[in-house]
Amino acid sequence: MRLLPVLAFAGALACLLPSASADAQSVATLKRTLDSIADAHRGVVGYSITNLETNEHLERRGDEPFSTASLIKVPILVTLFDLAEQQQLTLDDPIVLTEIDKVSGAGQLQFLRTPLTLRLWDVAWLMSTLSDNTATNLVLDRIKIRRVWQKMEALGLPRTKVHSGSMTRIASVAPDSSAKYGLGVTTANEMAQLFTLMAQGKAVSPRADSTMLDILTHNEDDSKLLRFNYGLRAAHKTGDVDQSRTDCGVLYLPARVVACVLTKENVDKRYWTDSEGNAVIARIGAAIVAHWKR
Repeated sequence: MRLLPVLAFAGALACLLPSASADAQSVATLKRTLDSIADAHRGVVGYSITNLETNEHLERRGDEPFSTASLIKVPILVTLFDLAEQQQLTLDDPIVLTEIDKVSGAGQLQFLRTPLTLRLWDVAWLMSTLSDNTATNLVLDRIKIRRVWQKMEALGLPRTKVHSGSMTRIASVAPDSSAKYGLGVTTANEMAQLFTLMAQGKAVSPRADSTMLDILTHNEDDSKLLRFNYGLRAAHKTGDVDQSRTDCGVLYLPARVVACVLTKENVDKRYWTDSEGNAVIARIGAAIVAHWKR
């Protein structure tokens, strides 16, 4: 008879605690939502999403190669900070911009008068927040493409490669891959893992990773993962080329959620906010936040 109150209490407590099956059902519902969004897209969508606190993970085409577009600038940033950590350079090193350095596309350096002396920190900031192509090339000139490969391989990300400087494919170090994927190539799982390592302080060092994530919170492109998530803090990087749109980063919800969404073979190639590539990533971003912002 003494067991009855205990059993009653245990039963009541079980009702108050979320069950593992309920959590699994909830994540399965999110997966169906994300896949329905991806299925409706006129193109190919891959994603890798992990809640760093609960270890819940969802993926679609997670190990399939995709063009990175400007998302490849995150591995470049990580390599730069790694070399600074090793004292092979400093972020205060001067960089002189000349007319011959300028390339078109994203960014503002192409419009500034030369010669102009900047610091490595300045060009890294512009590369990461404005996706400045000229700044990217200035960083690559300093650190070299092969070092980016070596750093990604050391982190266990062998399929994440930068092929050339921005707008300089003629100088690609991997012409065949460059012809297929453009500026760079990665997988959703690998790029998500890079952001996971940064969030854990394991990409370079806790201090360096924290600094890089802070830089990436100032990314000015909110047309994708953040489009329907106004005011959400996120450390992320986007990319845009004709047939691909990309966005990956850490979303700071009650839990930290790493989300990477890559697209390719997009039918809609327009460079505007409402392009279908942007819209599909935006809808996936909204679904992720709705699920975990509780």
